[in-house]
Amino acid sequence: MTTKQQLIVTLCMLLLTILLFGISTFDIHIEDTFFNTQSHTWILDRELQPYKFIFYNGIKRLLIFIAVGFLIALIFFHKKNIIQRYKKGILTVILSAILVPLVVGGLKKYTNMPCPKDEIHYGGTYPKTAVWEKYTPIYAQKPPIKCWPAGHASGGFALMSLFFLFKRRRNRYIALGGALLVGWSMGLYKMLIGDHFFSHTVITMILAWLLILILHITIENFSQTTELSHD
Repeated sequence: MTTKQQLIVTLCMLLLTILLFGISTFDIHIEDTFFNTQSHTWILDRELQPYKFIFYNGIKRLLIFIAVGFLIALIFFHKKNIIQRYKKGILTVILSAILVPLVVGGLKKYTNMPCPKDEIHYGGTYPKTAVWEKYTPIYAQKPPIKCWPAGHASGGFALMSLFFLFKRRRNRYIALGGALLVGWSMGLYKMLIGDHFFSHTVITMILAWLLILILHITIENFSQTTELSHD
């Protein structure tokens, strides 16, 4: 499958996933396993350490450090052979680290979707809704809420761009697997404290891969155009 074919397939998967979770109760069934109905508490306290540091503050700082490290390498060591060899991949990683959280964060501002802890089912004040639905007048007056898709995990899933950094097939899939592990660790943590449904993380993962593919194709096309103009 070519990268452009992957792009089309990923876009279709994203739309189907949004539709599937919007019309089903999968999210509720999954999230119910993390919620104690008697004490009205989540399986994990959001302030509990070391989990908060490891899966929230610490991992965010680590991801920023990785992105800045690649940026420094590209700016100050761009003449080195190894940087030239991996230049397109490094650029894909840097731009993904910026674009993926930016797009996900932008969507959160406009989708007006509640977190599990905000839904009536879990003691909140918002009804269950799909992203394409409008609130009834009584709920429409409430302040906009920003919980869809999963913003925290977007930084971890942006690391899937490492797939395009490596040349060998084995290394590519190791990098992809590592990125998925990081992204899902961040996403699962937010599910355990009631901040996100399962679908929020799934959709962020697929959206992140879609954006990474777009960046990869754009960089490849730009690189080919530049090389042709120099011939």
